[in-house]
Amino acid sequence: MSAKHRLFQGAVILTAAGFISRIMGFFFRIFLSHAFGEESVGLYQLIFPVYILCLSVGASGIQTAVSRITAEKLSLGKKEEAKTVLAAALCLTLMISFVEILLIQGNADFIADSFLGDARCAEMLVIISYALPCAAVHSCICGYSLGLQNAKLPAISQLIEQTFRILFVLLFFFFLKDIGSTPSVRTAAAGIVAGETAAAAFSLRMLSRRHVPAKLPRPGRMIKGLRELLGQSLPLTANRTAVTLLQSVEAVSIPACLKLYGLSASESVSLYGVLTGMALPCILFPSAITNSVGTVLMPAVSAANASGRRSALLLLLKRAVGSCLILGLSCCLFFLVFGELIGSMLFHSDSAGRFILTLAWICPFLYTNTALLSAINGYGKTTATFLINTCGLLIRIAGVFLAIPQFGIQGYLWGLLASQLTVSALSFGVLISHALKA
Repeated sequence: MSAKHRLFQGAVILTAAGFISRIMGFFFRIFLSHAFGEESVGLYQLIFPVYILCLSVGASGIQTAVSRITAEKLSLGKKEEAKTVLAAALCLTLMISFVEILLIQGNADFIADSFLGDARCAEMLVIISYALPCAAVHSCICGYSLGLQNAKLPAISQLIEQTFRILFVLLFFFFLKDIGSTPSVRTAAAGIVAGETAAAAFSLRMLSRRHVPAKLPRPGRMIKGLRELLGQSLPLTANRTAVTLLQSVEAVSIPACLKLYGLSASESVSLYGVLTGMALPCILFPSAITNSVGTVLMPAVSAANASGRRSALLLLLKRAVGSCLILGLSCCLFFLVFGELIGSMLFHSDSAGRFILTLAWICPFLYTNTALLSAINGYGKTTATFLINTCGLLIRIAGVFLAIPQFGIQGYLWGLLASQLTVSALSFGVLISHALKA
């Protein structure tokens, strides 16, 4: 099968899984908003900056490195070396994740009060920390499968994670209602642990069926694989961590700046919950397609670049980026027409409808940026990706600290649009510059 067909097949599989997962998650968020209320959803959303930061340190960069190294090894006929790198990645991510558990649980009150600005998040931080080792295992195995250009395992594990998470929350919620207890949004945090545990168990089971050795490679091979992994993953991890840290500062500062605008603490958290738990998921719903394209595009670009197939690579990039742009323009029009209706009918929130209407303008740039940045990573230009993302985030953070106190949440939405425009322009510039030099 040609690289183009493998990319298309992988994108279709991941897109199908992504859409099913997004549909499930979409209705699940509607359930959360009705079951726990806007303020509780806001508290639930507040813990994610910490969780995602931990994943960035312990898993995300390593997953990308495993995917890229596996694709390169496979193109050179060195599959056994790719397996050694996977074993090194699993050991490294598990070690990091257990350290993160100790740090979060030992400092949960301080993190919740000082960083997140709400002491009520402490218990949820402790709960969600247990998901980190499972998420680490899951991400490494998915990276290995994507490097083999096999999208089935990541797609199925994504559906399993989402299914178990939702079922756990629903069953536990109604069980507590039946026995006369009042369900708390902490149940939703526990659902993340259940989902990641199920996804990790499935991934390990499928990995063993693919005849990947259960025993660790010899120490010499393991050290060599670890060195190669660290050589590629450290820059990625540093980039992801720095970007995620900025995203975390942005996220946790929104409620605080809304207070400066004149809202109460309860109103600020509620509005934050509407934005991040209702409006943004709607805008991001179609990105299941672009995320799938970006996920399979990175190892495909890496493999094609390593083998010197320049013309095929350029055609691949044109089709991937062009498809994402067309999707973004279509979604922009859809949300402009139906945004307010979606907010009022599905979430019973006029604020959600107004947010969707404003956020619709970012769709063409947001969806295209996924493919552009994945392609840049595939070329190995991780520093360029870091600088582009940082530039976009700094614009968004400026919107939080400068625009929100003056214009309310609308100021942040304007900053979000400006940041996506900037990221698109810079990404195109990097790719065009690289194409001209090649």
